[in-house]
Amino acid sequence: MPSGSTSAIATFFQRWWQSLDRPGWRSFAIAMVALTVALVLALYSAAAAELGRVWLAGGTALAALAVAGWVAITIVPVLARRTPLRWLAYQINYKFTREGIVYIIGVFVIALAALNTGNNLLFMILASMLAGILISGVLSRAVLTGVELELELPEHVFAEQPVFANMILANEKLSLPSFSLRVEGDVKKAHAQILSRPVYFPHIPRQRQAEQKVELNFPQRGVYRQDAFNIITKFPFGFLQKTRKVDSALEVVVYPRVTPTEEFYEVLPLISGEMESFQRGRGHDLYSLRDYQPTDSARYVDWKASAKVSSLMVREFTREDERRVLLVLDPFLPGQGEGKEAALAEKFERAVTLAACLAWHFYEINAEMQFRTAEFSTPMTTADEVIYDVLRYLALVEAQRAEGDGEFLMKLTSEQDLFKIILTSQPRGSIPTSLWTSSYFVFMQSL
Repeated sequence: MPSGSTSAIATFFQRWWQSLDRPGWRSFAIAMVALTVALVLALYSAAAAELGRVWLAGGTALAALAVAGWVAITIVPVLARRTPLRWLAYQINYKFTREGIVYIIGVFVIALAALNTGNNLLFMILASMLAGILISGVLSRAVLTGVELELELPEHVFAEQPVFANMILANEKLSLPSFSLRVEGDVKKAHAQILSRPVYFPHIPRQRQAEQKVELNFPQRGVYRQDAFNIITKFPFGFLQKTRKVDSALEVVVYPRVTPTEEFYEVLPLISGEMESFQRGRGHDLYSLRDYQPTDSARYVDWKASAKVSSLMVREFTREDERRVLLVLDPFLPGQGEGKEAALAEKFERAVTLAACLAWHFYEINAEMQFRTAEFSTPMTTADEVIYDVLRYLALVEAQRAEGDGEFLMKLTSEQDLFKIILTSQPRGSIPTSLWTSSYFVFMQSL
């Protein structure tokens, strides 16, 4: 025998010896020896009874019973703890497939023919067909047991943006592989479930695991849960579809969409212009003089310099707090008739999406941002430090009903040194006058 084959065999036996559960095998060997002794005593008891030696027969029978009881009390629990008996408790549901229904009809036809004719060959065929059903049930149960499922999701998930998750099926059986498994979400609990398409695993070796990349798409923001998965197989013959339900506590928070929307493209240039105008005049130190432009405010015209050069000149001041913004979402919706509830809820969703897009924009340009609503606020800091806190809040926020609520907006009037972007559903006439000079308003009714 070549030396390479010898070393491979030696390596195999070495790994087998290292992975061997020696305490378990020791307990098993002791149990087998004890049961063998009990069997010998029982046979001896029967022989003594036939010879009329009643006392000897009774004593050996009691001894055999005592040995068997000792094994049941001391050794069997030890072996049970080392055996995955939880697999026997799996609930597996069976459902006939179209092929299985045809097969069952064939079984009934063969059974009637065998009973009417008494033909031994038909009885043998019938027995083989019934055995096929029995083998199918046994093998499919062996395939489904001992399989554990795990779904790994990305840390941050956005609505309307495909993400790739990693599904893992681990076969924990000691000696048997699993074949032809399909994983689906439990359709009986279809409220915002995570897994919407089945995932197929053709083969999982024993003591191994298989992985599949799964593309997931979440159409809306919010919390998605998966309370249960179904592991399904038709192995080996396809007569029965066997389903094992696996409970799950999987939950994912889906952020609002951050890819630019039509409203974002319409609002961003206006916001940029307002911020530029606001920041240009926030400083106190003169930066330069330049020619007047039609978009400039008349209050920045330097009349003395204009008189000297006979043309309008504008003062520019040094900027303070450039790229600092307070993003505000007003969650209060005014009372509306029943017919307008759905339209108002849709506009609120558009406002939440627009707020997420704006927050993401400030994160991309590395601006300093503070986000505020009636019940949530972040500190004024660089956007990358608070962006995911803001998105998580926007993923869960719900509209609040309040008739003519204006207290929330009134609290913002003290922030005159910050440029504010306010998304609100309040009517224009209810906006505090002092906010107009330092804020840009996005009214939900216009979205």
